[in-house]
Amino acid sequence: MVEDLLAERGIIVSHQIVRAWAEKFGREFAKTIRRRSAGKLGDKWHLEEVVVSIGGRKHWLWRAVDQEGFVLDVLVQARRDRRAALRLMRKLLTRQGHPPRVLITDKLR
Repeated sequence: MVEDLLAERGIIVSHQIVRAWAEKFGREFAKTIRRRSAGKLGDKWHLEEVVVSIGGRKHWLWRAVDQEGFVLDVLVQARRDRRAALRLMRKLLTRQGHPPRVLITDKLR
């Protein structure tokens, strides 16, 4: 995506340059985003599950986002089971420290 965005502006870069930038600056960007979002997460969480194909095999992607669209956590598993959803919720609650006011699922049990 970065290559395409820069190409629209007339800047040509290679995959290796983008990879080097990500290695050099990626952690700092992620740290800044986490610091800015600390304590400012919404109290309405959306949990969704999606089937994705990785290497020709079916996997389940579990994702939690708040009402602002900030991704709280992601879990990818080869099996779809109740334990996966519970594991994601436990992980979310321990990281965030407070439960959401509203939890919206895509009609999951």
